[in-house]
Formats: sequence, structure tokens, C-alpha cells
Amino acid sequence: MADELVHLTVDAGIATITLDSPANRNALSAQLRGELLDALSETADDDAVRVVVLTHTGPVFCAGMDLKESRGASPSDQVVNEFPQILEQIWTHPKPVVVQLAGPARAGGVGIVAAADIVVASTEASFAFSEVRIGVVPAVISVTVLPRLLPRAAHELFLTGETFDAQRAVAIGLVNSAVPADELGAEVARFTDMLSRGAPKALALTKQLLSRRAESTMAEDFEAMLELSAQRFASAEGQEGIRAFTDKRPPSWAAPES
Repeated sequence: MADELVHLTVDAGIATITLDSPANRNALSAQLRGELLDALSETADDDAVRVVVLTHTGPVFCAGMDLKESRGASPSDQVVNEFPQILEQIWTHPKPVVVQLAGPARAGGVGIVAAADIVVASTEASFAFSEVRIGVVPAVISVTVLPRLLPRAAHELFLTGETFDAQRAVAIGLVNSAVPADELGAEVARFTDMLSRGAPKALALTKQLLSRRAESTMAEDFEAMLELSAQRFASAEGQEGIRAFTDKRPPSWAAPES
């Protein structure tokens, strides 16, 4: 049996969900996605859990989709198919969800960051919507990301795929707090302590109020964006971008670096 890639612990009302697949930079493989969904469901149903902290082992928070699973797959078999469930579970989770990241988040990893209620990042963390650079589209994650980002920043960063730092992430609304790495745990604890002071039902209802969108609307958005995303992963450009990424070479359309 494969080793567990997602760990769940509960201590004093704080549930910690840890992505633990550092060998592939915590990429969203089928196994990791399944275990993450299970952990989110378990914490949602556990009355002893007041706050959920989503964190990681290794130097990278999440590199996005596992592109090795996407290589050569048809639209119906693309690994994006289950991803909306993860984002929606985080977005609609009845408990506050806090992301703690000490390293880079890319593509789908940024979608997870955006879905959370509060995000604390190390100043060493970085972010990028890298999809266009491998011939795919940040479609599914747009459902959670666009409500967070300033519109001008969304246009710039979605279209360029440029890497940006934690301070920029705070400025555009993606991250709540960026602190030095040695202060990361204390800053997360500051937020979880405040959140634990809220009444559980009041917190759940307040999350619904803040969302101000029906679950059916989000489901419809995810359905449309999932279709677009799967088509792009399976497209000629998408497959060339994935091959180039895994082969560690520039894709055929990339302009030479100056």
C-alpha cells in the first residue's frame, strides 16, 4: 500500500491537514487529491474541530497538478476532474480554514490558497499562475482566485504567468499576512486563537454571508471551467507544454530568453 500523502491531526480544537508528498513538490496527484478530500470531509463533520490549518512538508506548498498524470490523457481522463471538489470543500467548509505556507505555490496550489479563509505565508514563499506557459488555462482555479484578486493584478498575473512574492500577494488580496519564516508558526497561532474564540455556528453562518454566492452557482462555474481546463490539458498546446515541462526544455512556442 502506498504511503499516506496527507496527514490529519487534531489538538485542542485545531485540525492540521499536512500535504506530505515532497518528492513531487506536493503536486496534486490522484492519491493526494483523494486523501485531501477525505481529510476535509472528516474535519467538516467533527464537532471537536474549531479551525482547520492546511500546511505542508518540504520546501514547496503545492506545485499544482501532477503533470505526469496529464501526459497523453484525454479530456475525460485529465487529473483536473476531481479538483473542483477540493476547492469547493475548502470554500464552503463550515470551519475557518487557514493556509500556512513556507514555500512556493503554483497554479492549482494557488487555487487552494485562494479558497481558504485566511492565508499566512513566509516572506520566502512565491506564487505564479504558470498555466499559460505550458499551454493550459487557469480555468478551474479562477472560480476561487478571481473573487480575491484585484482585477488589474488578475489580468497581469494570469496572462504573463510571472512569479510574484508574498508581499505582492498581500497587496493584491491573495494572502493575509507575510512574515519571516521563523515567525510563521506564531502568526498562524495568532489567527487560530482568534478564530477559536468565535461561536461555531456563528462562524459557519458568517462564512456563508461572506461568500454571498449560492453553492449551485459555484457548481455551475466549476462545471464550465472544468470542461475548458480538461480540453486545454488534452490539447496539442497543452500536451506540448506538459512534455516540455517534464523534459525540462522550453515549449515549441516560447520566445528565446533575452
